[in-house]
Amino acid sequence: MVTPLIEFIVDLFLLLAGSLLAGEAASRLGQPALVGQLLVGLLLGPTLVGPFIGLGSLGPEFTSIQFIATVFVLFVAGLEIVPEDIYRMGPANLLLGIALFVVPLLASAGAITLLFPPEPFTTTLFIALTLSITALPVMGIMLVQFGLVKGARGRFLMNLALINEISAVTLFAILLQLHTGSGAPTIAVGLAVGALGGFLALMFGLYFLIRHLERTRTWGILQARFSAEWRSKGAGFALLMVLLVGAALLSQALDLTYVVGAFYAGVLVTHKTAGPEAHRSISTVFDTISWGFFIPLFFAFVGVQMNLRLLDDPGLVAALVALVGVAILSKVVVGYLAGQIRQESSSDSLAIGFLCSSRGAVELAMAVILLQAGVFTPEIFTIVATVGLVTTIAAPVGAVWAWSRSPASRADLLHRVPALAQESGWLGRLPAITEWDGSPPPAAPGAAGDPPSSSPRPRRPPLPPPPTDQGR
Repeated sequence: MVTPLIEFIVDLFLLLAGSLLAGEAASRLGQPALVGQLLVGLLLGPTLVGPFIGLGSLGPEFTSIQFIATVFVLFVAGLEIVPEDIYRMGPANLLLGIALFVVPLLASAGAITLLFPPEPFTTTLFIALTLSITALPVMGIMLVQFGLVKGARGRFLMNLALINEISAVTLFAILLQLHTGSGAPTIAVGLAVGALGGFLALMFGLYFLIRHLERTRTWGILQARFSAEWRSKGAGFALLMVLLVGAALLSQALDLTYVVGAFYAGVLVTHKTAGPEAHRSISTVFDTISWGFFIPLFFAFVGVQMNLRLLDDPGLVAALVALVGVAILSKVVVGYLAGQIRQESSSDSLAIGFLCSSRGAVELAMAVILLQAGVFTPEIFTIVATVGLVTTIAAPVGAVWAWSRSPASRADLLHRVPALAQESGWLGRLPAITEWDGSPPPAAPGAAGDPPSSSPRPRRPPLPPPPTDQGR
C-alpha cells in the first residue's frame, strides 16, 4: 500500500537525486548548476511528467522545506557581500551598479505595461524587479569559469552585481510593505523606509561594533573564551543559525519580509567578524548543507512550480519572448557602456554586458514569495522563472560569442580557458590561437585586468566553493 509518507519520500528522492545529477551535468556543459536543477523540476512538474507521478504541484508537505531552502539561498547570497567592499568601490562603480539595476527595471516595467493586461502598479514593479537582478552567485561562477576572478575586471563585475543585488533586496522590502500596508501610499512608503532604515542601522551597527572590538583584540579574547568554555558540538554553526533565524524573524516582524533578514544576516558573517578559523569551519559546514541539500531542492521546487502548459495563449508566448529580449538587451547595453567607460575593448565590453544579464537565486526566491502571497499568478511566475532560466543559459554563451569577435579577445580567452580550444570544450570549440594570428595571447590591457600574479585581498571565494569546474 502506497501511503502519503511513502509518496513524499519518493518525490523527495526524485527531486534531490535528479537535481544533483542535472546540476553536475549542467556544470560540465559550462552552465551554472541551477540550470540543470530548474530543468529537472520542470521535467518532474506539471509541464511534463508531473501529473503521471503525482508531482503536478508542490504539496503542503514540501512547504516547510521550501521555506527553509529559500532562507538558505538568501543567506548564501548575503555571505558573498563584504560591507567594506561597498566603500572601496568608489562613486563611479557605485553609480554604474545602480544604473545596471535601474535601467533594466524601467525598461521591464515599460514592456510589462505594454504586453500584459492592466496590472496593479505594485505588481508591475514586482515583475520588473525580479527581471532586473544580476545574480551575484552566478556571476562568481562565471568569473571562475572564464578565469577572471583574480583580475580587476572580475572585481569590477562582482561590484556591479553586489550593488545590483543590494538595491533589489532593499526595493523589494519597500514594495512588499507598500503592497500589504494600509492607508495612503506616501504613509506606507514612509513606514517602509523607516522600518528598513532602522533594521539596516541595527545590522550594520552590529557589524561595525564587532569590527571595532576585533581591532582592539577584545573580540579575539571573547572568541577564545567561548571556544574554551562551550561544550556543545557545532556551537559556531548553531550560533550562525540563531543569527539567521533571528534576523529573519526581526525583519518579518517589521513587515519587511524574512528575505531582508536572511540576506543581511549573511552580510554580517565575514572572516573579520567571525575570525578566520571559525569562519572557515562554519563556512565548510554551511556550504555542505546548503549546496548538498537545500539549494538543489530550492531550484527543483521552482521548476515544479513552473507550468509551461499555462502559456497556451499566443499572447503570453509573445510576452515571454519580448521580456526575454528586454531582460537581456537592457543588461547588455548598460554593461557594454560600463565597459566602454572603463576603456575596455568593444568585444570585452560586450562580454561584460552578457555576463551581467544572468539571473539567479535571489530573483527566484522573490518570485516564490510573491507566488505564495498571491501577488504572482502561476502564469506570471512561470514567465518570470522562464526568463531567469533563459537569461542564465544565454549569459556565458553570449560572453563567449562576444569575445570570439576579436582576435585579441579570443586569444586572451583561450589563454585563460584552454578547454575552449578542444573538441569537447564545455561551450563549444573555438579556433586555436595559432589559427588566428600565430602569436601568443596578448597581455590584457591595464583597464581590463591585473597581471596573473596580482590577486585581490583575501575573502570568501565566489560561489560555489572549489572545485572550480562545478557551477552551483
